[in-house]
Amino acid sequence: MLTARVIPCLDCQDGRVVKGIKFQGLRDAGCPVELSLDYERQGADELILLDVSATPEGRSHQHETVRRVREGLSIPLTCGGGVRVTGDAGLLLDAGADKVSVNTAAVVNPGLIDDLALRYGSQCTVVAIDAVRQSSGRWEVVVRSGRERTNRDVIQWAQEVVRRGAGEIMLTSWDRDGTRSGYELDLLGAVSATVTVPVIASGGAAYPEHLIDALKAGASAVLAASIFHDGEYTVASLKSVLKDAGVEVRP
Repeated sequence: MLTARVIPCLDCQDGRVVKGIKFQGLRDAGCPVELSLDYERQGADELILLDVSATPEGRSHQHETVRRVREGLSIPLTCGGGVRVTGDAGLLLDAGADKVSVNTAAVVNPGLIDDLALRYGSQCTVVAIDAVRQSSGRWEVVVRSGRERTNRDVIQWAQEVVRRGAGEIMLTSWDRDGTRSGYELDLLGAVSATVTVPVIASGGAAYPEHLIDALKAGASAVLAASIFHDGEYTVASLKSVLKDAGVEVRP
């Protein structure tokens, strides 16, 4: 049985960690190097580092931030933001990333997923899906940090990215991001039930119970940001609660 992963997320802008609500109103949350090393000491299984302004600003990822984080880090690191072609992914891997996440560019050019999986392997290819609930109850893919709707059905898109070679899906509920109202469990359950790759739950975590609910809904890993950045919980304290609830976690 695979253990559940707890993954702190560092959204970065201009070399600093930021956090907002529904991708807006970003506030400074600290130094990515200091936070990443602290989270590793706390027992984080992996880290995700996203350059949240790269795509809106039409530029590539700030590779120097990745290098600085990687220097003292020994746990797996996933990086995303500004990846439009396979070469962009290669630069992130060269800078120290273990996996590369794509989002908007994959929607614009789905063949990018095939190219990344072929060149670097599915184990390095993560597709981030940002989802918004429609009035019909279904979910629609949004891109460019939630600024644009795509008319793509989330479930169908999740199935397609796996067919194209994605080895993992990072699934974020735009409606829940930063709201502290818990993960979108219906969304998690629907996607997890229809794909064969691990799904990382993202968006809305505030309490240990939220993480437990997400894992029960089908997620293989849980991502959180604010509760770690603001010092409300450590990775170790969350893992302790998960273990007490019967969830298999790494030390």
